[in-house]
Amino acid sequence: MPLRSQAPRLTRRRAAAGLAAALALSAVPSRAAEPVVLRVGDQKGGNRSLLEISGYGADLPYTIAWSEFPAAAPILEALNAGALDVGYTGDLSLLTAYAAGAPIKAIGGTRSDPRSQAILVRQDSPIRSAADLKGKRLAGTRGGWGQFLIDATLETAGIKLEDATFAALNPVDAKVALVSGSVDAWAVWEPYVSFATLKDKARVIADGEGLTPTITVIVASDSAIATKRAAVQDLLERLNKARLWSLDHLDSYARSTAALTRMPEDVLRAAYDAQQSSPIGIDDGVVAEIQAASDRATRYGILGKRLDVSRVLDRSFTAPAPNAN
Repeated sequence: MPLRSQAPRLTRRRAAAGLAAALALSAVPSRAAEPVVLRVGDQKGGNRSLLEISGYGADLPYTIAWSEFPAAAPILEALNAGALDVGYTGDLSLLTAYAAGAPIKAIGGTRSDPRSQAILVRQDSPIRSAADLKGKRLAGTRGGWGQFLIDATLETAGIKLEDATFAALNPVDAKVALVSGSVDAWAVWEPYVSFATLKDKARVIADGEGLTPTITVIVASDSAIATKRAAVQDLLERLNKARLWSLDHLDSYARSTAALTRMPEDVLRAAYDAQQSSPIGIDDGVVAEIQAASDRATRYGILGKRLDVSRVLDRSFTAPAPNAN
């Protein structure tokens, strides 16, 4: 005896009921997509001010939650902890964090005049040149531009690294230490250089020319790249355009940052003029420069082992150089 199918017959009544149910379901409004929020770390208000005064921060298709930091190290700590999506830092601080296992990538950056990194002494210091740093106590950030500039300067002057004492201090503490005399010299970058020379009457006895690429990188967490890529890409492009705009509007840029941060406008104007920062993409030349700096930092003992920097430099965000509109 043939088996009868138990499947219900598709009657007109059943078909009509199914269509009505489908239409009812389609009429229910779908749940709105969660708005994208980019958590961005800034230093001395630089990027926030830049976006606002240039106009490139208008009409964002996402929200930026800004956080202010005094230096790169806490930005990198926040990125590593998942508290930030995007930040910016010097190339060597990036490598130090990456070597320690931070899940981050550099996606773009800027290049500044290497003289915007400098070793400073007090106005009344007997130190006149790098040759006088032997036996002195030198302050700077550990694992970043400060320590690297000190080591590179000592090497160039023919002084063994062990013949000077390195004091690992953040910029705020190092400034106080230099003024009080508890350190003999301080390796730092802008706008700290301009503040120290204009307000504290510090003197520059060496700078980064010929010693460092002076590349600042825009850094994103691996998580943000995976889940917020369109917003991260858009922010990078806006920052690049705003940076080009700033080169012709340094007065406006300094005035805007001063209002945001309460830093003296003349200090910021001098800092921006000294830096002359322009956007760069991550290409073969940049990778080679950062690899050379990384290898030198390994030789100095700043990095514990040789790194393949191409693993932390994400070229996929690099596009042709933007033109300011």
